[in-house]
Parts: sequence; C-alpha cells; structure tokens
Amino acid sequence: MLRIESVSVTLGEFSVRDITLEIQPDEYFIILGPTGAGKTVLLETIAGIHLPQTGKIFLGTREITGLEPRERNIGMVYQDYMLFPHLTVEENIAFGLRQKKIPMGEQRTRINELCTLMEIGHLRARYPKTLSGGEQQRVALARALVLRPAILLLDEPLSALDGRTRERMHRELSRIRKHTRTTIVQITHHFDDVFTLADRIAIMREGRIVQLGETSEVFLHPEDTFVAEFLGIGNIIRGRSEREG
Repeated sequence: MLRIESVSVTLGEFSVRDITLEIQPDEYFIILGPTGAGKTVLLETIAGIHLPQTGKIFLGTREITGLEPRERNIGMVYQDYMLFPHLTVEENIAFGLRQKKIPMGEQRTRINELCTLMEIGHLRARYPKTLSGGEQQRVALARALVLRPAILLLDEPLSALDGRTRERMHRELSRIRKHTRTTIVQITHHFDDVFTLADRIAIMREGRIVQLGETSEVFLHPEDTFVAEFLGIGNIIRGRSEREG
C-alpha cells in the first residue's frame, strides 16, 4: 500500500533520516516517540507538505514523491482539527469536494453517508465553536474521509480529549476502519491508543525508526534501553550474555 524508501528530510531542528517503511492495505499503524523525534515531519512528508531531500515514496505502484498533496489521495487530521470557523459543519465536510468540483448530487450522497457514519447529522448547521472536542474530532474525520482517501494520517488526534471521550473515539476509529477499509497511520503518545487500535507500531528517536513490529512483539522484546525506557518497562538488568559451548 504505502512504501517509503530511504527518505530523509530536514526542517530546522526537526528531521527524519533514512526512513524505510512499508505499510500494508487496511493496516492500523501507529508511530510513537518523544517530542522532537520527527513524527509529524514524517507524516507531513507522506502527505506531500514537505518534499524529501533523498528517497522515494510509493502509494501502491505509483510513485508520489514529488506530487502535490491534492494529487496524492491521502487525508490528514491534525491535533487541533483545523476546522474552518466561518463554515458550518456541512460546509466544512463539503469543502474538499467542492475544491475537486465533484458533482452536487455526488457531494450530497457522500456527505449524507459520512454524517450517518460519524453520527453528526444533527450538527450539520452548527459552527465549529459551538461543538465539543469529540464533536469537532468527528467532523474533522468526516471532512478527511469524504474524499475517500487511500490512507488517512492522524497527528495526535485524541490528545486533547478527556478519558471518556477518548474511549468513545477508540470505538469510533475501529468502526470507521472496518466500514471504510481505510489504511490509517497515527501518531500518538498514549499507550491505550496503541493497545486498542494498532496492528503494528514504530518507535522513532532523533529522526530515525529504532524499532518496528507488532505491538506485542515490541513491548515484549524492546530493541534497546531507549525503547524499553520509553515504553515504561521498569526492570532493566545489566549483564553479559554468553553462548554456552
């Protein structure tokens, strides 16, 4: 589905270096790492906001390294949702469809489908400032999904939500994924997101991926002391291992 080959990009003090990664169709992939590790830079490079200095990015069999964001069929939702405050919920959802000049009949069909899926039909005439955090999150997801992206990128989408709303959004994201069969790549700092949603995870440090694998494998077998400490594994015993014989 998504293949990244030796991608490097530097933006001031944030960078990613020599990233090689393959994400499978319908996979829920989560990227973890401390602040400044380059997680958002990587996501924005996939989306086309930044062009890599080296390396290539493929979506399916098509190389998208140099394509503009609107040509990539990739959706992105940021932590602060970035809804247009002067537009209603329905107008926010329709924005991308209008930019792409989708016929009005098709626009109405897609908007109705997403409002039903996200359970926000009753909010269509409201403005973002009148919505709760969870409602804004669902509208932002609807605005991204209405374009039917091949991949949905989520940059800390649940970090501003309270515990109960986070639990509900976990269920929502699982349901959306099953219904739309959209491949999802998410950045998070919360391990409950990982255990609830992820098929595989990657740990980033200083612009590099230092460990990649299924969730249980990474937590049970951290690659090094950094990964173990980042994952909160408290018992780290120093010693020497020798092969007997």
